Amino acid sequence: MSTIPVEGNPAEGLPVQEAGTGHTNPYEELEAQLRGRAVKPGDPDYDAARAVSNGMIDRRPALIVRCADTTDVMMCIRFARQHAMEIAVRGGGHNAGGLGVWDGALVIDLSAMRGTTVDPAGRTVRVDGGCTWADVDHATVPLGMATPAGIVSTTGVGGLALGGGIGYLARRFGLTVDNLVSADVVLADGSLVTADAEHHPDLFWALRGGGGNFGVVTSFRFRCHDVGEHGTIIGGPVFYDFADLGGVMRWYRQTLPALPEELNGWIGITYIPPVPAFPAELHNRLSCVIVWCYTGRHADADRVLAQVRDFGSPLLVGLQEMPSSAIQSMFNPLLPPGLQWYWKADFTTEISDDA
Repeated sequence: MSTIPVEGNPAEGLPVQEAGTGHTNPYEELEAQLRGRAVKPGDPDYDAARAVSNGMIDRRPALIVRCADTTDVMMCIRFARQHAMEIAVRGGGHNAGGLGVWDGALVIDLSAMRGTTVDPAGRTVRVDGGCTWADVDHATVPLGMATPAGIVSTTGVGGLALGGGIGYLARRFGLTVDNLVSADVVLADGSLVTADAEHHPDLFWALRGGGGNFGVVTSFRFRCHDVGEHGTIIGGPVFYDFADLGGVMRWYRQTLPALPEELNGWIGITYIPPVPAFPAELHNRLSCVIVWCYTGRHADADRVLAQVRDFGSPLLVGLQEMPSSAIQSMFNPLLPPGLQWYWKADFTTEISDDA
């Protein structure tokens, strides 16, 4: 009898059936219990199934299960526990560190679980664990509502929400995780619980910033908020020449705290993309950019946005009305899957003069 090595302990593995032996292949036993599909090394779509957005990540799981429902997740965890396999959990596949796949692991792939249900009266949205923020916006923005997310709509809901989640709506409505109402979680023993403020409150606390590895969240319920005029906001980028960076950052540092919470903007340094949305003479020009998003009453917009439009000598002012979902997806084309990424981040309490 041959074995499938298990990461971390290659001497012990899962028995594989050999012709005429009558032995049972545990992978086949697991597959028989699933509504979803298992992908193994050697399958035609194995390489596609193990790929994540960051092209630097090249890991080879022992098994990838594309779960169809929560029961599939429960079966996978019980199987991995029984056979002492490492587990990786993949939602939207955006994690820059590649934690959604692991060498020799059983990957619980939630990407096929992408249902959303909006409760307009209760002002909440229920979101499956494999959803991206584009799925959430598709469900909520036509109703004039949104829940705080990031700045790229191809990002998976699970990774962003369980990591905090900061984006355009954060000044007004807090982080994504601040708006988490409840979560369905499969625990390490394969059982399913719903965690909220009244049920399993310790787990609910843990999911909102207490760390990691508490379980697999198969669905989230988020609080929704009215944004703009029936989901239409005013926003977009304002570009400045790179030589103006110091002055722009000092102005941003001084001005942003005094602006109404309905207006938020993030600041960055970038090359202006060579795409038709920008004048050809600005293509590939190194610049400082502030991307603004105003979610208040449009009747107040001119007054609120006046100092944003009037400051300095911008190369381009791209503020305009658009659906909330449009500003969330504005940078998607610049971040296609497969690019090679290496990111570092840090926290600071202020934009100091040294910064």
